[in-house]
Amino acid sequence: MTTPASVDDYRSAARCRLSRLAFDYLEGGAEDGLTLKRNRDAWGAWCFRPRVMTDVSECSTATTLFGRTAAAPMVVGPTGLNGLFWPHADELLAQAAAAAGLPFALSTASTSLLEDVRAAAPHGDLWLQLYVQQNRAIAEDMMRRASDAGFSTLMLTVDTPVHGNRDHDVRNGFKLPLRLSGRLVADCVRHPGWTWQMVRHGSPQLKNLARSVGERANLNRHAAMLSRQMDLTLGWRDLDWIRRHWRGPVIVKGIQTVDDARLAREHGADGIVVSNHGGRQLDGAFAPLELLPMVIDAMMDEVGDALAVFIDGGVRRGAHVAKAIALGASGVLLGRAPLYGVAARGLHGASHVLEILLKELRTTQQLLGCVQVAQLGRHCVEFAGTIVRD
Repeated sequence: MTTPASVDDYRSAARCRLSRLAFDYLEGGAEDGLTLKRNRDAWGAWCFRPRVMTDVSECSTATTLFGRTAAAPMVVGPTGLNGLFWPHADELLAQAAAAAGLPFALSTASTSLLEDVRAAAPHGDLWLQLYVQQNRAIAEDMMRRASDAGFSTLMLTVDTPVHGNRDHDVRNGFKLPLRLSGRLVADCVRHPGWTWQMVRHGSPQLKNLARSVGERANLNRHAAMLSRQMDLTLGWRDLDWIRRHWRGPVIVKGIQTVDDARLAREHGADGIVVSNHGGRQLDGAFAPLELLPMVIDAMMDEVGDALAVFIDGGVRRGAHVAKAIALGASGVLLGRAPLYGVAARGLHGASHVLEILLKELRTTQQLLGCVQVAQLGRHCVEFAGTIVRD
């Protein structure tokens, strides 16, 4: 394998190594994939307006997120069932993020215990992503465990009261736990490296959820719990309940309208993530980048910069990070990008993906004439197709 030069190179490598069932689970979106495609295409709708003849010999990508220094305005975002791609993938992603100086958000649907993730990244800035089941004692226990383990920030995901329709999982017969079939056997034969790891380490389990449920890991039972036993009554008033169990910053993930951004702030959220769940939930939704300017404008008018606004969806380049920050975001969440790395090469791949993105962001800043992240602003970008005469 030649040295990958980009995130998309790692995507290709992951596609070669993973079984089709696993890659489709990583890559796929809801229904016709319209939102998934829109997320990617939205980045190309904004063009840079670089300034030249400025001293860019000293350039920093560093920023501050909730009072902590980060090497860049990037967070390795929460993704579930990562053990399907590489053994102990959650721990490896946390290690890679900590080594890069970036926060790592662990999913409720992780396949590593949050205590093991803390042990793997003892000095990392760890965040917990939380799903709320009907039995709220599960979420309360997970928050307690995360607090005891020194996790700094809670990310409450609110866009998954039910799971979106994912045609690719139906076609592939994707059910948890994995069951042998003729199609799966043929798939495994074509991907011996991935298959050997699955045989050697066993089917990934939702260990975090199992620990807080108070049971042994049982993928069949706990996957059903995530898909069918979400708390459908969860509402804005429940941020008060979250606050009773979590003392650190609280971010609401899955905001797609200005009205909901406003409600999140009114109910005490410290931050939001403008997100459509990577195109995996409601097909036909707007891309987060399309919504970002109007959310930022509304929040700045009402609360200034008191609300941190993050964005995700199709981030594959350091230039994408620069565009998001220029449009007012506090940072971006990286979802599939580091997964491509860990799926292709384990810890080395995850680390290299983050290295690539950091280098690309630095180069983009220098080419724009912005030596600090804080210098990225609306003057740096223009919506494609419009011509502004100075």
